Amino acid sequence: MAQTEPPKAARLWREAALRARKLRDEPELEPEPEPNAEDSGPPGGPPQPPSITPAARRAALGELEALNLSGRGLQELPEEVGAALSGLRVLSLRRNRLSRLPLAALRHLGRLAELDLSHNRLRGLGDGGALGGLRGLRKLSLSHNELGAEGAGALGELGRLEELDLSFNRLRRLPEGLGRLRHLRALDVDHNQLAAFPAVLLELAALEELDCSGNRQLGVLPEGIAALRRLKILWLSGTGLAALPEGLCQLGALESLMLDGNQLRALPAGFGSLQRLKMLNLSSNLLAEFPAAVLALPGLEELYLSRNQLTVLPPRLCQLRQLRTLWLDNNRIRYLPDSIVLLHSLEELVLQGNQIAILPEGFGQLSRVTLWKIKDNPLIQPPYEVCMKGIPYIAAYQQELAHSQPALKPRLKLVLMGPKDAGKTLLRRCLMEEDGAPVACCPFPEDAKGIEVMDWTADAERGLTFIVYELAGDPSYDVIQSFFLSPGALYVLVVNLSAYVPQHFYPSVGYFLHWLGSKVPHAVVCMVGTHADLCAERELEEKCLDIHHQIAQQEKRDAEGLQSLVQQVDEALGQDFDLRCSSPHAAFYGVSDKNLRRKKAQFQYLLNHRPQILSPVLPFSCRDRCQVRRLRDKLLSVAEHRDIFPNLHRVLPKSWQVLEELHFQPRAQQLWLSWWDSARLGLQAGLTEDRLQSALSYLHESGKLLYFEEHLTLREYVFHNLPRLIDILNVFCQQDATVLLQKLLSDSHIDELRAAQLHHYVEGFLLHGLLPAHVIRLLLKPHVQSREDLQLILELLEKMGLCYCVNKPKCKPLNGAAAWYKFPCYVKNEVPHAEAWIHGANLSGQSFVVEQLQIEYSFPFIFPPGLFARYSVQINSHVVQRSDGKYQIYAYRGKVPVVVSYRPARGALQPDTLSIASHASLPNIWTAWQAITPLVEELNVLLQEWPGLYYTVHVLCSKCLKRGSPNPHTFPGKAKRRFPVPSPGSLRLLQGVSMLNSLRTRQCLLSDG
Repeated sequence: MAQTEPPKAARLWREAALRARKLRDEPELEPEPEPNAEDSGPPGGPPQPPSITPAARRAALGELEALNLSGRGLQELPEEVGAALSGLRVLSLRRNRLSRLPLAALRHLGRLAELDLSHNRLRGLGDGGALGGLRGLRKLSLSHNELGAEGAGALGELGRLEELDLSFNRLRRLPEGLGRLRHLRALDVDHNQLAAFPAVLLELAALEELDCSGNRQLGVLPEGIAALRRLKILWLSGTGLAALPEGLCQLGALESLMLDGNQLRALPAGFGSLQRLKMLNLSSNLLAEFPAAVLALPGLEELYLSRNQLTVLPPRLCQLRQLRTLWLDNNRIRYLPDSIVLLHSLEELVLQGNQIAILPEGFGQLSRVTLWKIKDNPLIQPPYEVCMKGIPYIAAYQQELAHSQPALKPRLKLVLMGPKDAGKTLLRRCLMEEDGAPVACCPFPEDAKGIEVMDWTADAERGLTFIVYELAGDPSYDVIQSFFLSPGALYVLVVNLSAYVPQHFYPSVGYFLHWLGSKVPHAVVCMVGTHADLCAERELEEKCLDIHHQIAQQEKRDAEGLQSLVQQVDEALGQDFDLRCSSPHAAFYGVSDKNLRRKKAQFQYLLNHRPQILSPVLPFSCRDRCQVRRLRDKLLSVAEHRDIFPNLHRVLPKSWQVLEELHFQPRAQQLWLSWWDSARLGLQAGLTEDRLQSALSYLHESGKLLYFEEHLTLREYVFHNLPRLIDILNVFCQQDATVLLQKLLSDSHIDELRAAQLHHYVEGFLLHGLLPAHVIRLLLKPHVQSREDLQLILELLEKMGLCYCVNKPKCKPLNGAAAWYKFPCYVKNEVPHAEAWIHGANLSGQSFVVEQLQIEYSFPFIFPPGLFARYSVQINSHVVQRSDGKYQIYAYRGKVPVVVSYRPARGALQPDTLSIASHASLPNIWTAWQAITPLVEELNVLLQEWPGLYYTVHVLCSKCLKRGSPNPHTFPGKAKRRFPVPSPGSLRLLQGVSMLNSLRTRQCLLSDG
């Protein structure tokens, strides 16, 4: 009678056999044996599987060479498993719950070559007997455990070990026996608690890779490190080094050296002897001068010097001819050497966060550069707008500059913003009037109707011109006003002092600072208080002081909030990853160290780019000519400050300036020019067609005109007349029935029936945001002369996110049917239903009671004004059968339902939220992911326009949503630039197992850097 195995061991064997088959790279498919009479089963019935005796099973398991038991929750490994798997060569037990080494099982695994015990709870390795039996072990991973120095003493018995990973443990020193590992090639001891460089490491003459990063108390390297002559890779990041020994320079085989996050001020004199070095990281140190010894490394391919104190780069930088990667961000560099253009192999060049104003001639020769970051520099030649477009545009600019004379024309954008009836219009008129000229003044003048733009020559002698944009204070213009907030402008925030009360600080001042800061980080703001003549002297002083005090308090709260987030990230980085994954309620549950460091960098960016509020509130009255002159002088002095507005002194090719003037000459009053009309103007300016593109691109980026070079239809036109274009935009933001009816009924030949019909259209427009194309043409009658003109304007409005066509067919024309356009910013109905009478179907009854998948964006500080309306337009090409409400959209992606919802904050402590949800059965939840992924990507693209915006992203628990929980659990959402689509298996795991995972905070910054 055959002896039977214990049930537990048998079960493990079966699982081991299945996993071993999966681990084989190229499993050979053996032909199935022909069934014979003995195992075919009863006649007429299904064939029975052949019976396997325990002895045969043991023989089969004994042939296994690889076994993966990772993530099984094992607390022990039975001896029977080891006895049965005596031929095993690779064993993975990572991510289990082993608190001690499975000694009994390991004694039978004498042929084992690779053993992975990482991510367990090991505190010791026993007496060494079991490990000593693993004579053939070549690779051992013990990372992410709880080992101390005493618990690792048995490692010296592994005489053939070649790779050892002891990272993320609690080692204060390394065991002496480690020096006996004469064959050890790779050793990882990063993120332990080593108080000094272990002397035992100097005995490992065969060592080729050594990682000691994260041992912050290491402090000093011994001169004896020269004994590690075979060392090729050395990681010493964040080890507290203040100097390097000369012995390091004798490591002639060294190819990669990581020294970032230390306190180095210089390199040893002999550093240039490391002739095989290919990668050097010196970021986050205290280097004030470029290390001259680096120039003696001709084979260097990657050089990282970010976050130091460098001011000058050496002219001999071109000696590093093999250099492919050069990171110099966040230093104090003022200019680049001309020789940098000779680094023809360069592929990555990061220069952001310096003080560079001019790029060397021939910079466009760096044509192989694909990773290019230059923001946060006071660029004037080429201008910032050109540099941000990339190296090809810099090349075009410099070539054009070589063809024509440079031109310097000081022009600065001046933006007046503030609440309605703040007095912006009167302020603008007073500033632009000549001294001594009468100024019409009334106690409470009305602001301009909509947005206005005009030129103001503030200083004729110096030729200084302001392009003045006066924004509307009415929230109905929010959907378009953010287009006019851009870097490099001077912002004047206007507040009505006579009507100001401290309780209304946020809607009067604080909101506009949050809005501006999220769109233009580090914006320059001048505070002006109007109607000062209507306030008593003491009242005036108290109100100005209160505004100044509350601005300081708001900035302090915001900064403290961000500092608190940075501190939370630092605390999480100080924890082991497993500890962060131990509870779904832990802060930053499941977030990797890499993403945490990225998150910290984003928080630091927000902290370092707060709004620049130049001075306390400047009282202003149109009746006081002294106050008018004082404000004018203040604006001029700020504009001419080179440190604040270097872009005022930007240098342009003469041909580009002439092209701009030709586009804005008096006879060019049409709304747009065709590409060929613009090309003819380019020829007059001396620009051939191939050189026109870069000039138009610059004028677009600098806000002088609109040219959409990547849009299939709009790229054939140049919208050069911004005042008239703004007039068109104003038409669709004036939510005033009287004004709209005046435009529609201006024709005296309209009869009563037609007038009633137009009145009905206006009512529907103000309630549901719906208008037919022929009525839109009537509203734009002064600007639109033909159907082609109308279609082009509607294309532009759709591109800007103001409207979309409701009943546009996908493949064929409308066959004479009226085209209806939806303007989401006008929708008033809370429940979507307005399109039902156009589509001929009732959509309003559709409602999703349960959203199995819901992604929520949370905005603690401010929700970008007009974002929901623009987003509603952007997703139209991805959905069908949509129905819109004021704060909600029901639609389908194919046959999968989707819901987009915006929920305004209901209190000071609650954030605004925007969620994207879909519904599907659990086995098919991947279809919901496929449905919402394009919608998420569209939202991420829009959010990139707000680089200073802080928001979090969560994926909500479907079970909590089903129960109707007001605070559903969340787990990490990854929606930075593209939203990854998990596999169906991982989604089922997330839905069925991990729905209690929690992410407290998630911040995304969409910029360039």
